[in-house]
Amino acid sequence: MSVSGERPIIIKRIKKSGGGGHHGGAWKVAYADFVTAMMAFFLLMWLINTTSPEQKRGIADYFAPASVSETTSGAGGILSGTALGNDGAKQNGSQSIVQDASPDVKNPDDGKAKDAAKAAATDPAKLEQAKREAAAFASAQESLKQALQDMPELAELSKQIIVDQTPEGLRIQLIDQEGRPMFNQGTAAPNDRAKILLRAVSKVINQLPNRISIYGHTSANAGSLKKAKGDWPLSTNRALASRDILESAGVDPDRFYLSGGKATSEPLYPDDPTLPGNRRIAIVLLREAPVLPPDRGP
Repeated sequence: MSVSGERPIIIKRIKKSGGGGHHGGAWKVAYADFVTAMMAFFLLMWLINTTSPEQKRGIADYFAPASVSETTSGAGGILSGTALGNDGAKQNGSQSIVQDASPDVKNPDDGKAKDAAKAAATDPAKLEQAKREAAAFASAQESLKQALQDMPELAELSKQIIVDQTPEGLRIQLIDQEGRPMFNQGTAAPNDRAKILLRAVSKVINQLPNRISIYGHTSANAGSLKKAKGDWPLSTNRALASRDILESAGVDPDRFYLSGGKATSEPLYPDDPTLPGNRRIAIVLLREAPVLPPDRGP
């Protein structure tokens, strides 16, 4: 209190504690948005790099609701029955087990199959039989996938199996890869890799009653695309050796309808007949009903 009776003037300074310094906290939100956008960008790049052209078309169709999917199969989703990635990044974190498509190969029986399909479309009994057969083949494909998943030793071999359906029937192909052949070079002797895969295939074959055809295929020589004279007996002997392994694995010998070689006449990759993938064994579960031998009749 001053002598004059006036009260002193008190100045109160209040310091405000800023939220985030000179620029505030808005930069954190912007930075989080940037990180999220970058993560989405790298995921997009990964998807583009690991998906096949068919899978890309499936994804494009998914985001175009007005379009109509061209496939009528049960696996006609975005990825057409396969998962993303390769080299171990498929099937929910595990390696790819079975490829469901292969390059088109001309089949001389295509005309007969189309005629049979037209006849089946007008015959309810045949149509019903065709539906049951398609369901059985789809189940066989899934069984093969499961059989391979249950065998850890097949983790590195699973990409050497291609499963698809042809007019002839359900086709299971065991193909060569670069540095990973199925047979010893120039011989009909299957190596351990081929034996393991054939035994795995036998488990699926034994679940169905269909008759079986086995074909051997070879690749063209890099120096000459002409069929070598030795390719015919070599491909035939490889088919016969594969048949012997299937029989030893429990497949009934009476179920085998045909075992033969096709040399280089039906390359899996027509654009390059010299690729290792053209060397393969094709095991076909025939669509026609099995024929019982005379001593097994009713």
